Amino acid sequence: MIAMTLQTPSFIHTSLRQLLPLLLILTLPTVTLAQTPSGRDCVRLEGRLLPGGMVYSRVAPGVSVALDGEPLDVLPDGLVIFGLGRDASSQFTLTLSGAKNCTRTVGIASRQYNIQRVEGVPQRTVTPDPAHQERIRRERQLVSAAKAQRFERPDLLNAVVTGFVWPAVGPISGVYGSQRIYNGRPGNPHYGVDVALPTGSPVVAPAGGIVTLAEPDLFYSGGTIILDHGYGLSSSFLHLSEIDVAVGQEVAVGELIGKIGASGRATGPHLDWRMSWRNQRVDPQLLVPPMSDALPQP
Repeated sequence: MIAMTLQTPSFIHTSLRQLLPLLLILTLPTVTLAQTPSGRDCVRLEGRLLPGGMVYSRVAPGVSVALDGEPLDVLPDGLVIFGLGRDASSQFTLTLSGAKNCTRTVGIASRQYNIQRVEGVPQRTVTPDPAHQERIRRERQLVSAAKAQRFERPDLLNAVVTGFVWPAVGPISGVYGSQRIYNGRPGNPHYGVDVALPTGSPVVAPAGGIVTLAEPDLFYSGGTIILDHGYGLSSSFLHLSEIDVAVGQEVAVGELIGKIGASGRATGPHLDWRMSWRNQRVDPQLLVPPMSDALPQP
């Protein structure tokens, strides 16, 4: 092999020298591909992979995570959570960068939503009088400001992994995602789960949190509490007859926060429990055990 090389004409040596960089590139190991795996090897996901679900994972220290290009919070212990809205796309992409670089595209299941007809709602709340529009606008700003507050409290957010408890135990009269038709006119989708109980029945915190809103009489939702669970995750409790907490108060799971009522846009006493992650409405019922497990056993 050496003798052949010595006898090769000099112009061939020149050609080989020109081709050598390309040959080296073609024969180098594919380091980039080895450092950017995709699929299940990229990141393990837990939770509910469907519209309205909360999903979580844990990543190594120093790794940043993005959901469809939007950065996610990574807690000190590596916990990452995110929520999928009612009308979430059929798939999403997670991108990890840092000590581990990879991407994973995940498909999610579809859901069918119920259509509910609700009659007897006061017409002024179905089609608010123009005189109420300023009040409605002001109250929406209050709610938005409460949800915009940010508490970086891993101890509160950990309930996503360990599980929430029902804030009230009783018959479920309304479910997440359903389209309600008020007095024959379609309304916005319902983003909560309704628990029908008599006025005055207790409502407790489904997980630890900090109260960011405590209003006794909002136009649509009546007595309303918003409880922040940290890192953009919050619970809202609507139509209350009594509020037993104040803004800024920290409460523990199971602690009394209010009482069920029929205030605001309601035809009867019930609790409307809603949850939001950032600007996504998620389904509270996916974070708690079945109601049958919470009901007293005969």
